Amino acid sequence: MPRTGAFTADGKPKVAVYKFSSCDGCQLAILNLEDQLLDLVGAIEVAYFVEARRRELPPPYAIGLVEGSVSTPEEEERIHKIRRDCDFLVTIGACATSGGIQALRNWADVEEFTRYVYAYPEYIKALDTATPIAAHVFVDFELRGCPVNRFQILELVAATLAGRKPAIPTYSLCIECKRRGVSCRLVSAGKPCLGPVTQAGCGALCPAYNRACYGCFGPMELPNVDSLGERFIGLGYSPAEITRMLRSFNGYVEPFKQASDRYAQRD
Repeated sequence: MPRTGAFTADGKPKVAVYKFSSCDGCQLAILNLEDQLLDLVGAIEVAYFVEARRRELPPPYAIGLVEGSVSTPEEEERIHKIRRDCDFLVTIGACATSGGIQALRNWADVEEFTRYVYAYPEYIKALDTATPIAAHVFVDFELRGCPVNRFQILELVAATLAGRKPAIPTYSLCIECKRRGVSCRLVSAGKPCLGPVTQAGCGALCPAYNRACYGCFGPMELPNVDSLGERFIGLGYSPAEITRMLRSFNGYVEPFKQASDRYAQRD
């Protein structure tokens, strides 16, 4: 039940946007709504959004949007306060929903990385792993993508205001390719496309430009990653190459992680 303080005096829900370990791309996706952003701001109160404004309103908030993964001790502590402050917590983008590109370090030695990159590694406070927000607190809803689809953010806010579930697809990217009339990159071109196991949401952006899907929206519902991997083997790709394909934007989310670990063992 939303708390009274999560709304302004005129009944607008207070919305907060937070950044964790990320590139800011998903926050920029919100700002790139342009004309629609004006309509959105008219329906809500942007209470906390450092990327967009200086003014801050105190919690509680009706909706919290979180970009980025948990990669530092400070973030690990901070996310619990944010969960307490927000009635409805939503993770936006690959970093927040799966750990993101930075989760590649989960297969390596973080201390070794810091020694190579930083002149004074003793000043770097980092966790051994980069993990999604849901690994630390309960998340009410996830919006995938690298970056997130800005129109899905609009749908999320509209659905929340209307008290309904957001209409976000869970089927594979292949459906979007069919709708756009894009020829199959896997079947027609023999390219290692992750579309058959990737959740729709980008509008088949890469396949429309003759590029195989990178999987930036993460795994679809019930993906058959092993079957697709064997198809890649048949196309001449090695287990090491398949491992690299799966360990990308969403490499640490379970279906991709489990499959990549198996192919890494076969290398």
